[in-house]
Amino acid sequence: MKIIDAKVIVCSPGRNFVTLKVMTDEGVYGVGDATLNGRELSVVSYLEDHIIPVLIGKDPQRIEDIWQFLYRGAYWRRGPVGMTALAAVDIALWDIKAKIANLPLYQLLGGRSRDRIMTYTHADGVCIESTLDAVGKAIDAGYQAVRVQSGIPGLASTYGVAKDGRKYEPADADLPSESVWSTHKYLNFMPKLFDAVRSQYGDDIHLLHDVHHRLTPIEAARLGKELEPYHLFWMEDAVVAENQESFRLIREHTTTPLAVGEVFNSIHDCRSLIQEQYIDYIRSTLVHAGGITQMRRLADFASLYHVKTGFHGATDLSPVCMGAAMHFDYWVPNFGIQEHMPYTREMESVFSFDYKFERGFFTPGESAGHGVDIDESLAKKYPYKRAMLPVNRLEDGTLWNW
Repeated sequence: MKIIDAKVIVCSPGRNFVTLKVMTDEGVYGVGDATLNGRELSVVSYLEDHIIPVLIGKDPQRIEDIWQFLYRGAYWRRGPVGMTALAAVDIALWDIKAKIANLPLYQLLGGRSRDRIMTYTHADGVCIESTLDAVGKAIDAGYQAVRVQSGIPGLASTYGVAKDGRKYEPADADLPSESVWSTHKYLNFMPKLFDAVRSQYGDDIHLLHDVHHRLTPIEAARLGKELEPYHLFWMEDAVVAENQESFRLIREHTTTPLAVGEVFNSIHDCRSLIQEQYIDYIRSTLVHAGGITQMRRLADFASLYHVKTGFHGATDLSPVCMGAAMHFDYWVPNFGIQEHMPYTREMESVFSFDYKFERGFFTPGESAGHGVDIDESLAKKYPYKRAMLPVNRLEDGTLWNW
């Protein structure tokens, strides 16, 4: 069997998705996700100019060799663009291999380790009262875990909170919009928010929170310590993680579990975080961290240090990535939780999938491969529309981490 062609499909059914389709001479094809939020066309160029030409003629069943060829063979390795492109190839090749074997993908990984996959959803509001309403709706829908975000008094907007009552979508403008941030106001408000949530809904529901890289280590340590009475499932992305040692200071001051990693591209981005046990959950995604091949290594490494998976799962990942993630979650022994931000009907119309969601839990389908495909003719009806992520400034105008 040989790869005879590959093509990139770009569409925007409510948001931009990049999909790679790899074809073989025996008629079997595989589909991979190549979406990099706000930088989609950079990955398209990398695939079309540098990867697809070297794939032609290769045996698609030699997944490991192709992964090494595209990783080690690129002198300029790693980085979000290159690793997203590599992940798209890897996911497509695993899809092909599972179809050849006529098995669902999770069976090739080693079979399932659980019966269903616990997910968390997002609950947000412009104030405590509306956030409490959103948490209640999530609980009524069957979720056992809820990420809680709220507007902050004195700030016009903040991460995770939609302005118009619809689902939050950060890539909201042709050019980056600007928002204003105050760490002081945020830190004073968060304990009040989680006190209200626990007071109204009790201790049984799992609560999560995303800081979105906006604190210094000592500020994050303060927040984690002040949130300890509300026993969060995790506090996510407390600080930027280029300096992995930053998490040591947080860990020394709080028992609130820590999660990080959705922007990581390689095992090297989190090696110290895991080995020194600074974190509890690794959130790297299949599509941004080199595909199934590398994430298997990362998850196995994490398991040695009691670190569990907690895959990013917002709508900046297409149903292709979500479908592959379901199979990975079904298999991985040190599974923690899966993020779930529901797609719109418009998004789902372009993709077919057989994974199932019911009252807070996912199960992958039993069809061969990862079970997700794209309708190319319908995708053409939704042309690419540039959409960039916002930037953040402090109240004095200083550029800050968004």
